[in-house]
Amino acid sequence: MPEPVEAPRLLPPATRFILQCGKDARDAAGRGFGLALPEAACRAESAGGRAALWLGPDERLLLAPAGLEDVLAGELEAALGGLPHSLVDVSHRQAALAVAGPAARELLSHGCPLDLDDAVFPVGMCTRTVLGRAEVVLWRSRPEEYHLETGRSFASYVLGWLREAEQGG
Repeated sequence: MPEPVEAPRLLPPATRFILQCGKDARDAAGRGFGLALPEAACRAESAGGRAALWLGPDERLLLAPAGLEDVLAGELEAALGGLPHSLVDVSHRQAALAVAGPAARELLSHGCPLDLDDAVFPVGMCTRTVLGRAEVVLWRSRPEEYHLETGRSFASYVLGWLREAEQGG
């Protein structure tokens, strides 16, 4: 297998929120977040260092640079006003990893049951799945780059699994 351009790696800490709500609250949250939240199933939107990933019909994962937990919570709560919603800070629950390069898709395919072909899993697509034996959120953020979110306690397992698979193990 050709070597990926970059070795699989842990990404820096980030601010993360799980937002569960209906359409009106989603629209308001998008204004507060500074990014329209995706309406299409299994799609992500990103700009300006922030991203919103569709995890379910009424659930979005919001990502922003580390250290913005309090600021972002305040902005979102102000935007959401009295609209019914659930906003949970999961910044310390999860860790992120990146797999990038021409062989990224092939590497992930060793342990992910999804078809990651361009026609089926294009740039901007995201979903919950498994990699090896760990649950992950997989987001194709660029043509040759995948962003994985997993439970912090699984991060070293996922990173080790990726490195072993990269070596052909």
